[in-house]
Amino acid sequence: MDVIKQVLNFGAGPAKLPPSVMLEAQKEFIDYKGLGISILEMSHRSSDFTKILNNTEICMRELLNIPDNYKVLFLQGGGSGQFSAVPLNLIGLKEGKCADYIVTGAWSAKAAKEAEKYGKVNIVHPKLTSYTEIPDPNSWNLNPDASYVYYCANETVHGVEFQDVPDVKGTVLVCDMSSNFLSRPIDISKFGLIFAGAQKNVGCAGVTIVIIREDLLGFTLKECPTILDYKIQAGNGSLYNTPPCFRCPVEKKSRSRMNIPFRIGSIKGDSALEKEFLDKAAALGMMSLKGHRSVGGIRASLYNAVTVEDVEKLADFMRHFKETHQ
Repeated sequence: MDVIKQVLNFGAGPAKLPPSVMLEAQKEFIDYKGLGISILEMSHRSSDFTKILNNTEICMRELLNIPDNYKVLFLQGGGSGQFSAVPLNLIGLKEGKCADYIVTGAWSAKAAKEAEKYGKVNIVHPKLTSYTEIPDPNSWNLNPDASYVYYCANETVHGVEFQDVPDVKGTVLVCDMSSNFLSRPIDISKFGLIFAGAQKNVGCAGVTIVIIREDLLGFTLKECPTILDYKIQAGNGSLYNTPPCFRCPVEKKSRSRMNIPFRIGSIKGDSALEKEFLDKAAALGMMSLKGHRSVGGIRASLYNAVTVEDVEKLADFMRHFKETHQ
């Protein structure tokens, strides 16, 4: 029997999955619960798949204590798809078609740029020269006529995370929680809409979870593709089309608990030292530590499936590397 290579996966997403989940999926890959077929072959209109989808929603509602007046949708297109879906569905809530965006990193910046296609986007704070902290809320210029206020709870590229829910003075609050979803309890009632790609803390890539308050359905712009219309998807129980069946189931405290980017040698990094660090880490079975291509450096992502023991081994290696390079 081949020996399975043991690695410590610090990937930012797709990310580590619990071994117990992988083994269960492996066991049921050919024969799902005695049906004689894989879930990959199962009709999304069948009663068996309906049970899977319903049970997934029940678990989600229990884990997050989701109020009854919220819909839970399982969609495709990832977080990037929601950069378009959010304004297409919500920017028409008010006549001015304006939305406020808090831009604290690469993902919220991309979301704001996408929203500009469908209405007016107001960046509520002074332009940041670098993404290292959350702008002081006292500097925010919220538009009382905005249809919604948008933010990204945790920026994976730069490692910036909101520690509290922003006070947006009663405006509909929209949040991209892709990388810290299900990492801690949240008060769903403070939000109009939450979305999250699954490939961080929930499961493998392919499904995007959307939680939306019911009274926000039905304001879709006429140019919205049917597949991105939340009201249509809610009305069809996330089954308007074939879903991704296999995948359903610092000082200011702005530093992320989920993604820890850092440099070696200097604030801008020593490329030779960083390459040596990554090579030696890989030799020890520590993978996916290279920083995002847009910023470089090193990045360790600590999603739910990464164990304390994994992190301790990484920390020990970091200390040893520092001691031998002083």
